[in-house]
Amino acid sequence: MKSLEDLKKMRESALKKVEMREGGKTYRIVVGMATCGIAAGARPVLNRLVEETAKNDYDCLVTQTGCIGMCTYEPIVEVYDKDGNHTTYVHVDPHRAVRILQEHVGQGHVIEKFTVEAARKAEGNV
Repeated sequence: MKSLEDLKKMRESALKKVEMREGGKTYRIVVGMATCGIAAGARPVLNRLVEETAKNDYDCLVTQTGCIGMCTYEPIVEVYDKDGNHTTYVHVDPHRAVRILQEHVGQGHVIEKFTVEAARKAEGNV
């Protein structure tokens, strides 16, 4: 930090992060961060979601949870809308996380091929 302007930028950035965790947003994004999720790469996914949401001002709250209960599908990201409907995305990497923000949160379109239902169908478990 070199100036008052730098301090103001840091404050704005911190406030955006707090707002994402506490604000009344249209979407809530939950990343599974139990041991299995972290081992599968959930930390970079969570970080990318927080960064991209702040940078692009997406209308969502990004948070984390423990075990979601489907370890073989980790990293898992769940997207809840304001009505309580939710979509479970599986095998999410940072690139998919950005697409989820752009298409689901930004445009309201579920990316079916990334969902747990699509993964189960591909495995023959439907």
